[in-house]
Amino acid sequence: MDLKVACIQFDIVFGKPIDNINIVKERITALMTSGMNIDVIVLPELWTTGYDLTRLDVIADENGKTTIDLMKQLALKYNVNIIAGSIAKKTSAGVTNTMLVFNRKGDSIGEYSKLHLFQLMDEHHYLEPGKDKGLFEIDGIKTAGMICYDIRFPEWIRSHTTQGAEIVFVVAEWPLPRLAHWKTLLISRAIENQCYIVACNRVGKDPNNEFAGHSLIIDPWGEVIAEAGTEESIITAHLELEKVANVRKQIPIFQDRRPALYE
Repeated sequence: MDLKVACIQFDIVFGKPIDNINIVKERITALMTSGMNIDVIVLPELWTTGYDLTRLDVIADENGKTTIDLMKQLALKYNVNIIAGSIAKKTSAGVTNTMLVFNRKGDSIGEYSKLHLFQLMDEHHYLEPGKDKGLFEIDGIKTAGMICYDIRFPEWIRSHTTQGAEIVFVVAEWPLPRLAHWKTLLISRAIENQCYIVACNRVGKDPNNEFAGHSLIIDPWGEVIAEAGTEESIITAHLELEKVANVRKQIPIFQDRRPALYE
């Protein structure tokens, strides 16, 4: 089975959810009316607000309702799966950095809140950490969702691929000064887990940071099959899912693991 995936890399408007929602609606509409037959769309991290963390009590999406309603509508209208990046989701327990996933019928099929909060950008002061895994199925394929800093924790990703995940979707606002880390970590995660990595980053600046772009799609051998630059763009690639099984058979690392000795 093949999937055609697309990462929408754009410059998030700082602290203005309505502007960002309009941008995403326009980009998805243009993409899905272009005749490209996309199966999965991926958006960046915190794409509705950016890192306007001090105002999340005002601008975070209450229970994710605005985003959920829009994504359900777009997924159903265009018969496409959407990894709706992540949003600041406001609940009675606080605000989480939450990935939302929708199938072609517009059903909500996955939700993952960022487990590892990035202290260098003060996330721990304004966000509540997640507690659950990011496993879900896209068109019957086992996949996982990760958010930015999560990729520095290989054991977290491995805990998903040992449960069958063949694609790991990563959404991010990764800063430009650590671009080399972004690329190296993502390629490493693909090689060591023998899976596809589909990573959507943002571009542009906010008052405190400049972001790296370079959204990447990487195959199970660690080969980069699509890469953006530092401008707004959309990258696409075909994922040949039989390649995951072939690579895992050729070098059987999952069979050769000795987890009882790892702790």
